[in-house]
Amino acid sequence: MAIKPSRTFLLRKLHQLSGIVPLGLFYFAHMFTNSKAMNGEAVFEKAVQDIHEIPYLLLIEIFGIFIPLIFHSVYGLIISSEARPNVLQYGYARNWFYLIQRISGVFLFFFIFFHVLNLRFGLIPGLNMTPVAGNANLAFDIVSGEFANPWILGLYILGIGATAWHLAYGFFLFAVDWGIVIGEKAQRATLYASYTLAAILFLVGVNAAVSFVRPCGLFPRAICTEPTGLLEVPKTKRL
Repeated sequence: MAIKPSRTFLLRKLHQLSGIVPLGLFYFAHMFTNSKAMNGEAVFEKAVQDIHEIPYLLLIEIFGIFIPLIFHSVYGLIISSEARPNVLQYGYARNWFYLIQRISGVFLFFFIFFHVLNLRFGLIPGLNMTPVAGNANLAFDIVSGEFANPWILGLYILGIGATAWHLAYGFFLFAVDWGIVIGEKAQRATLYASYTLAAILFLVGVNAAVSFVRPCGLFPRAICTEPTGLLEVPKTKRL
């Protein structure tokens, strides 16, 4: 007689899968776009405009980003509420990593909500009130204006760090729970790879963020050049 998977089992598997595809893939694409700020305003705003010109963009955002994000975030909060940390009794590294994964998930729930309202929709009073969506020709100015505030920049760096860890360690948990990585040595190697990925994602993300307030971000300016020949899109006055 076949064993029917429980609803909780299926929901947890779907929660893990949604964190990798599409959300993980979206984060890589998001960092790639943001990193174009290294080469200046025109390059970044062209990248944003290219995204705005993707066919069926609204449907992609709704079904490929927002719905998976809401499910992953809300169900992640449910998982966190059911967690019973025992790091004080059993201070193993994996126990601490699991706790950090839950804490980072809760933090990201609120951070991403803030980020979407702040830059995607421009709906936070006292901060940016011009959405990046629909204003590609203002995108660099919008982000750089926010990041000129060191508190906002610091908050985003914390968000980048939490996302880097949550995604990288999530890859490890996915590989183990789905039976992709079997055996102690293979799991240890995958865990070390997740550390490396987290560090790379963090450095790339921070460099992209700093690029909005300093040309080329954390790198020497000599290695970044703002290409000539790009048509400058007329700026409209921000509200």
